[in-house]
Amino acid sequence: MTWPFASACRPLYYRSRKGAINMLKVNDLHKSYQVGKTAYEVLKGVSFEIKGGEFVAVMGPSGSGKTTLLNCISCYIPADKGSIMLGGTQLASLSQEQLAQVRNRELGFVFQDFLLLDGLSVRDNILLPAIIGGNVDGETEKRADELCSVFGISGIREKYPAEISGGEKQRTAVARALINRPKVVLADEPTGNLDSKSSRAVIDSFLQAKRAMGATIFMVTHDSFAASFCDRAIILRDGQVWRSLERGDMDRTAFQDALLDSVREMGRE
Repeated sequence: MTWPFASACRPLYYRSRKGAINMLKVNDLHKSYQVGKTAYEVLKGVSFEIKGGEFVAVMGPSGSGKTTLLNCISCYIPADKGSIMLGGTQLASLSQEQLAQVRNRELGFVFQDFLLLDGLSVRDNILLPAIIGGNVDGETEKRADELCSVFGISGIREKYPAEISGGEKQRTAVARALINRPKVVLADEPTGNLDSKSSRAVIDSFLQAKRAMGATIFMVTHDSFAASFCDRAIILRDGQVWRSLERGDMDRTAFQDALLDSVREMGRE
């Protein structure tokens, strides 16, 4: 399926293709937390790569290290050992000011509760990362309008969050994550508090971003249904990559069955 505004937006984003560059590379990542005199190792040598244009899920039981991994990639906490490469940039080599710029310009964020600002219109919510970064110009405003078109929210762009539906809020949040043309969109349990219909609307927005704009999406989730739409699922257990599953030629239902089989197998070990 080709999305109606794909051709207009393609030049603005990385495209997915065979041989695409690594958009995110995590190598031998370790992270521990000190509680009193006891050190708890949360990440124990996590390694993986994500190509440009991939939609990848990270799954695992509570305590497996998903949130800590996301926080390290988000530049909110430093790893104890190992490396994170975003595009061609080694994050550990950057200053705090440079890391703040990476968070604003090179990463897009979609939160569980979407976190739209009630006092801003839909269009201004989409522009917010660019406003914070001080880089709003005619091109950025044009891109906001194109994103509204891509996600079918042009008709509500001057409305406020209290005036729009849950699905429209979801699409606004995904558009906001894309406004600065990030290398990777990070999504933290985006379907966690939603019913099945709303969950599907969120996933459809990610798929739309991937198909129309070649977006690279890294989604932490407990939800096998949401993960079954991804190209690949990385399963963590006890701070390590336990298994990585490729969807390949499987249809969505078969991939979800494979994910559930893996979860059951993990429970038996």
